[in-house]
Amino acid sequence: MIKKLISPPSIDWPTKFKRKLEAVRDERLKHYYECALPDPNTPLEEVVFLAMDFETTGLDSDQDDIITIGTVPFTLNRIFVNQARHWTVRPQKQLAEESVVIHGITHSDVLDAPDLEEVFDQVLEQMAGKIMVVHYERIEREFFNRALLTRIEEGIEFPVVDTMHIETHIQQRLSGGIINKIRGKKPESVRLGASRTRYGLPQYTPHHALTDAVATAELLQAQIAYHYNRQQPISQLWL
Repeated sequence: MIKKLISPPSIDWPTKFKRKLEAVRDERLKHYYECALPDPNTPLEEVVFLAMDFETTGLDSDQDDIITIGTVPFTLNRIFVNQARHWTVRPQKQLAEESVVIHGITHSDVLDAPDLEEVFDQVLEQMAGKIMVVHYERIEREFFNRALLTRIEEGIEFPVVDTMHIETHIQQRLSGGIINKIRGKKPESVRLGASRTRYGLPQYTPHHALTDAVATAELLQAQIAYHYNRQQPISQLWL
């Protein structure tokens, strides 16, 4: 069993939030940073998480934009599907045909959708006091930060548990050592679907923000159950 995730020095997110609260101007962001985060020593089994997924017009946060957001709160014991939320928002640039093929969201779907600035306070309400869980943290962090900078000239920072980061570490451990090297064993895929398959989790249709958020929540539950100790402090997993 993997007892501890090896990661960069842990960030003291509650202290960071206090500093952000002193600096931000937007009232919606102030309200978000006012909401207390779990103490860094809080055991994983006591933490309320929020699985989050974005679908975007592309992979470059400087050029592309968010088009759908899915969130669902959960703990290690339960996923609160009745509290799940899903938003479709209008990007500031026209949808590229290649992105439509991937996520199936068309020009007509976003034509009458609100701009992110009209609904991001609702997203922040879902995030408040919770630890975000995503699969590949760069997407949610960079896109949300860039989207807010573009619209209100202030960005956002938030703690994240990244299930891809966790799975990468697990695969490196399982494929490490001289014997595995001789056998030619290599780390397996850490894509969301492939990672879920290893834990016997069902396959869902990908590239739907809410479905992927639920899938990510289930994956973290499985990762902790198989490889970690529920008593570990949240500070050992958040980034």
